[in-house]
Amino acid sequence: MRVCFDSLGGGANPNEDWVGASPNLAVVLDGLSTAGLSTGCRHGVPWYVAHLGGHLMAALADPNMTLPDGLATALERVAALHPECDLADPGTPSATVAVLRQRYAVFDYLVLADSPVVFEGTEGGHTVITDLRVDDVLPELRAEVESYETHTPGHREALQRLVLAQRQVRNTPDGYWVAGTNPEAAQHCLTGSAKLRDVRSAAVMSDGVSRLVSEYKMATWDEIFATLRTAGPRGLIETVRKTEATDPTGRRWPRYKSGDDATVAYCQW
Repeated sequence: MRVCFDSLGGGANPNEDWVGASPNLAVVLDGLSTAGLSTGCRHGVPWYVAHLGGHLMAALADPNMTLPDGLATALERVAALHPECDLADPGTPSATVAVLRQRYAVFDYLVLADSPVVFEGTEGGHTVITDLRVDDVLPELRAEVESYETHTPGHREALQRLVLAQRQVRNTPDGYWVAGTNPEAAQHCLTGSAKLRDVRSAAVMSDGVSRLVSEYKMATWDEIFATLRTAGPRGLIETVRKTEATDPTGRRWPRYKSGDDATVAYCQW
């Protein structure tokens, strides 16, 4: 498997995405926004995703390790790195997870939350694996955030109210699941396999890229993969940025940030 990847922050703040790859593995993490609220952890989201990504790559280097077990192992190892922090705080650093691993003539995938894995079929068409359970919770608060233009006091306050409420249902049976400190989250991933002969290429990405299709409706998956073939991951991310620049305050496409961190790993063979 040949993997090329890129990641670009969405603004002045540090990039909270993380990407890593090897000849048989691609991992993308998207750190959850804190909206300026306390987390109980002195390290921060970029530290968390960097350490989780490294430990996840290490765990999954063992071909006999299943993807959920590898994620559970990585979560345990990262939690052990900072026991002095309040890991029971509902705002403790967390992330979405998307993994693709080649195993002989099969691709195994794992998705936790809304960073998707997308397969391009050898005979056309695309299969999108994503976990959108977060969209089913707190719709009224989500709508309130989207009623404001970005970079306004009303937007910032509404976003903080939403994040506080999300923290109460995060990693609970009545809410949605992300990678945090509890290894149980690994048992709530979407997992499966695809046969090598059925797949032309694949992309593992954060929702800062996939929204070009899913939310902005400004590209099809055919166009996404055509851009990846001709311009690579950076070209695709630049397409996202150019699109967002036409709507800097979120009037056409209401969103949490004018530009989100954007990451994609493009996998070919």
